[in-house]
Amino acid sequence: MERFTKVKELLASVEADAEKFYNSGNNAAGTRLRKAMQDLKVLAQDIRTEVTEKKNSAK
Repeated sequence: MERFTKVKELLASVEADAEKFYNSGNNAAGTRLRKAMQDLKVLAQDIRTEVTEKKNSAK
């Protein structure tokens, strides 16, 4: 559950950069957004792995 909380926090923290990039065309915000999306991808994969392990150990 800790990783899921990190995903929510990261998404909330990058929301302003997404708005700056898409609405104002701020390229630096776009770079920060891309980095945050990569971090989200890694966290999501970690969560997927954790869920799979937990499911398999319960059998």
